[in-house]
Amino acid sequence: MVSNMQIRKCQETDIPAAGAFYDRVVLWLDQHVNYPKWIYRIYPSESFVREMTADGAQYLCEENGILIGAFALDADPQGSYQKVNWKHPFPGGSYMVIHALAIDPGMWKNGIASEVIRFCEDKAKADGCRALRVDIVPENLPARKLFEKNGFTWAGDADMGLGFAGIPVFSLYEKSW
Repeated sequence: MVSNMQIRKCQETDIPAAGAFYDRVVLWLDQHVNYPKWIYRIYPSESFVREMTADGAQYLCEENGILIGAFALDADPQGSYQKVNWKHPFPGGSYMVIHALAIDPGMWKNGIASEVIRFCEDKAKADGCRALRVDIVPENLPARKLFEKNGFTWAGDADMGLGFAGIPVFSLYEKSW
């Protein structure tokens, strides 16, 4: 557990560092097991960070001023969530979605990702939302375990119409209240 971690919105001046952070994580995944099937400098990337920052959705996790995590949180599923048989079929705008959650591999197993999920849940509740959702690559077993451990339930697998080569469907999870 990281006791002095801070989560804050990404600012325009943070974009290069956040993009470089995602690049380092993807390179590490490529040298080990790339469970999320992220693509170096394509997704997530500095351009993704720039877009999410402009939308007010990009967040950074820091410990003593060092970037140790990044994620985006917004109400845009960035795909066809209506293709899923959700337990609670909330309309758009009544849930938030976590995107591109990355933790520095040297900091894994410290509870950081669970702290991020709690932050996202608190933010979604404060914004009047009724659920928190996420979509992951079906073979991403670490992400499945993480979200299930944090109270998410599997809603099914679906083609979200994103057209990513090698990822015909995504596994969708939801935590509602």
